[in-house]
Amino acid sequence: MAHECEHCGKFFNKLSAFKQHERIHTGEKPYNCRHCKKGFISSSGCKKHERTHTGEKPYTCKYCNKCFSQLGNCKQHERTHTGEKPYTCKHCNKCFNQLGACKQHERSHTGEKPYKCRHCKKCFSVSSNCKRHERTHTGEKPYKCRHCKKCFSRLGHCKIHERTHTGEKPYKCRHCKK
Repeated sequence: MAHECEHCGKFFNKLSAFKQHERIHTGEKPYNCRHCKKGFISSSGCKKHERTHTGEKPYTCKYCNKCFSQLGNCKQHERTHTGEKPYTCKHCNKCFNQLGACKQHERSHTGEKPYKCRHCKKCFSVSSNCKRHERTHTGEKPYKCRHCKKCFSRLGHCKIHERTHTGEKPYKCRHCKK
């Protein structure tokens, strides 16, 4: 028997999948991280998140032995070795090794911008760009320097700042090699 979501009309064959999907609409998050108490709609989502605290990386690349906390990330990484690009743009036939990258690229053809800022209604084609923009309204700075605890709204800015503590200089001049 199929189950239909009364909120969006999506159908599910399994009751468990239907119940989990409904939580997207209701906001119910019955699974909480043991480390930070963040809530999740599924136990698997919670387990994946908890690995960010524990550092557990149970999945290993069969080509270079690099380890990953999520199976999907491992499989995606393995494609860098094989060159496999299983996802094709419907508009120009360009190929991608990640489904998300393909979908994002397809929006460059359609002009679709499905992600809307909750504060000013500005629209974005990429979810992460919308989240980053929303921080300009909230002032949220989720990235903290490991050395002095200064906070940043962007991860890249935090990493650059951390180099002031470590002295790391990852880039070399093409001309003098310094």
